[in-house]
Amino acid sequence: MTSTADRPILLTHVPYRLQRLGVLMRHVATDANEAEGVLNPGTAWGPDGALYLFPRLVAKGNVSRIGRARVIVEGSTPVGVERAGVVLEPDRGWEHGVAHAGVEDPRITRIESLGVDVMTYVAFGPLGPRPALAVSSDTESWRRLGPIQFAYDDALSTDLNIFPNKDVVFFPEPVPGPHGRPAYALLHRPMWEMEFTRPQESAPLPAGTTDDRASIWISYVDVEAAEADISALTRPFGHRLVAGPMFDWEVVKIGAGPAPIRIPEGWLLIHHGVSGEVDNSSFAPQQHVTYSAGAMILSADDPSQVIARTVEPLLIPETAEETEGVVNNVVFPTAIETIGDETYVFYGMADSKIGLARLERVQD
Repeated sequence: MTSTADRPILLTHVPYRLQRLGVLMRHVATDANEAEGVLNPGTAWGPDGALYLFPRLVAKGNVSRIGRARVIVEGSTPVGVERAGVVLEPDRGWEHGVAHAGVEDPRITRIESLGVDVMTYVAFGPLGPRPALAVSSDTESWRRLGPIQFAYDDALSTDLNIFPNKDVVFFPEPVPGPHGRPAYALLHRPMWEMEFTRPQESAPLPAGTTDDRASIWISYVDVEAAEADISALTRPFGHRLVAGPMFDWEVVKIGAGPAPIRIPEGWLLIHHGVSGEVDNSSFAPQQHVTYSAGAMILSADDPSQVIARTVEPLLIPETAEETEGVVNNVVFPTAIETIGDETYVFYGMADSKIGLARLERVQD
């Protein structure tokens, strides 16, 4: 639980790059659900063999829903979407507060051994942003499993459930757990702040943690427990720091992007990094910041260990769609899919649109 700076990085070369392809989805201003943008999608393959996009739809007043849209593919390249309604609305008490509401920023991982797609999302409820889960076997109907309840760990000397948390994503298959047994692992990003509950107080850091910047953590769920009762996915344990900000382009904070994918070197994780100055008000959009996309490789034997990460970002805001929007200067990767021989990353553009980039391996 020390700072990332205390951990050695074995490699500084991640042999991948992102090639920007353009805008995949724009909001329809006349659609009340999309009045303020479409962004930060998840993806999943339907039983019909089609790929579906699950965008965050933002209505007037910054109320978010999660939509569903069939991805139109020409050859092996996504070129557009066909809308297919809304799959989640903030209609539970823990998904809306007095002056705000939302189900936001879905990430979706297909876990074949459980036979379901697992959606993580941010429930913007009475206590601020909290992570929650839903599962589906057909990508049309999603069953809520409820908010994630992180198991108490006395070694941390704190309860992770008192803090806001975002950027939660599951690995697609079991990994070695901290107890030596196979486990389902999830990455997440606790934020050591208390603006929503105790705005005049500073948050106590977990024992052994020396960096108060938002960083990527990992937690685990026993395979046997999840196979016996899938709701066990909401009760992870064994919380460990994976990585914190290290380079200039991610100096403010970092967070996980799409579900990690298996590569020869380990697990490839596309992540976002934030630089600039942050507005301390949780309710106001963050200004004067830049969100960029980079990557790191996690060990296959112990995915809490980083064995390589990108010194420079793979994608930075450059186009008009990425530099001007609800929040300027944002590329925010949230989904990854392979179609034919190509792998694509789907990302939010300035909190307003959805972009597409091709992930390419760089020859050594």
